[in-house]
Amino acid sequence: MSFISKTPLFRGCTEEDIQNMAEHLDFRTSRYGKGDVIFGAGSIVTDIGLVLSGSVQIEHTDLWGNKSLLGITPAGGVFAESYACIPNEPMIVDAVANEDCDILFISVPRLFMPCPACCSQNRLIQNLVMISAGKNIQLSKRSLHTSPKTIRGRLFSYFSQQVSAQGSNKITIPFDRQQLADYLNLDRSALSKELGKMKNDGLIEYNKNTFKIKIDIK
Repeated sequence: MSFISKTPLFRGCTEEDIQNMAEHLDFRTSRYGKGDVIFGAGSIVTDIGLVLSGSVQIEHTDLWGNKSLLGITPAGGVFAESYACIPNEPMIVDAVANEDCDILFISVPRLFMPCPACCSQNRLIQNLVMISAGKNIQLSKRSLHTSPKTIRGRLFSYFSQQVSAQGSNKITIPFDRQQLADYLNLDRSALSKELGKMKNDGLIEYNKNTFKIKIDIK
């Protein structure tokens, strides 16, 4: 319970509060291997997934097999909350284990049922609203990053946001090359080629997922 109490979803809740909520909210844990589909597109879900260890990739695959990466939920984060809060709304994305992970499932219908023993339930709902609002902002940012027509323009947009967020021209991103390509809706080979050109042009330096931006791109 110590780790759970430190997550954004349970911010402000004590371990005793969480113990009191566990039965009412039907806490259940499951373990998944890398690549396992936790929730698939078309699924009707009623549970929030809280990542206890590892990470979960949220992605969309079209009819032609083209994949778009919408984000990665790290340990301590939640996923599927929007679908769980809207009855009978099928998911249009897949939640896939990005690595071996442990997931705590929490019943949303029970969250909105009053429970005299769960005095911190309202705090949990407030936290959930804040998390959902934050994710909407992140999706808006992704839309901005994918709007430029050129690969370099998309990279500049994404790097600009990361420099601003991390407060440094040396940044570490949460994606590998394939994930970055999927996130920006790009072909991986084309992305890698453009990164090489930008390095040769003296615009960036990089090692794996760490980049040094050598010009002010704000």
